[in-house]
Amino acid sequence: MTKEEQQLEKRLLDLAETAYQRGIVTYSDFLNLNEQNIFHSIRPKLSYLKTESFGGYETAERQIAAFVPDAPLFCSEYPIACVRIVPLQKKFAEKLSHRDYLGSLLNLGLDRAKTGDILVEEEQAYLFCQDKLADFICENLTRIRHTTAMAQQVGREDFSYEPKVQEIMGTIASVRLDSLLSLAFKASRSSLTGQIEGGKVFVNGRLTTSNGYQPKEGDLVSVRGMGRFRLQGVGGHSKKGRSYVTLLKYI
Repeated sequence: MTKEEQQLEKRLLDLAETAYQRGIVTYSDFLNLNEQNIFHSIRPKLSYLKTESFGGYETAERQIAAFVPDAPLFCSEYPIACVRIVPLQKKFAEKLSHRDYLGSLLNLGLDRAKTGDILVEEEQAYLFCQDKLADFICENLTRIRHTTAMAQQVGREDFSYEPKVQEIMGTIASVRLDSLLSLAFKASRSSLTGQIEGGKVFVNGRLTTSNGYQPKEGDLVSVRGMGRFRLQGVGGHSKKGRSYVTLLKYI
């Protein structure tokens, strides 16, 4: 574990202790996949608390960890705001990428840990951030690359997002992690071994380094730098004994 990872673990444990001692709900910053894995690794030590995480919508990748005592003095929602970003003049707008939006946010001096997922659609994007930063972002995020833009906070009831997925069906020798990755990303199992053993594969936010790990139906598999997919279903077997599986790959 690196020094930075040790510091994060200590910070999460401190948040848990504060929640327990003061009887209040405490929250972390937004955690990336590596950081979520550290959060998951300490959860067994925190049986005296309820621990959970959320990123603003159901399938969020970047998430905030919450530490909830048995009888909190007050109940609160996750301190997450949703900001909608649109071009002021659509006909002059460029085609903008996730990197473009993220670069403009970082140029405002924002810490990446204070912001969550950025969902890019055809003519707009949704940004999740700590609620205390929403007003600052709405006031100062006026340009994405060369496109003049407007940012406005929206309520949860006004946020609607349907992720684009590609259904992939096929047969695999066994429902192992390396076989599922091979089917999802159309690459040989041997070429993906380095991704798994190199610590780039997460199942439901937990680092998984075993090629033979067997995900269950509904599990979300994320591969850093490649994408993610959900194991939608496992069916019967072919005449050759191979398993039928269905994946939903996020695109």
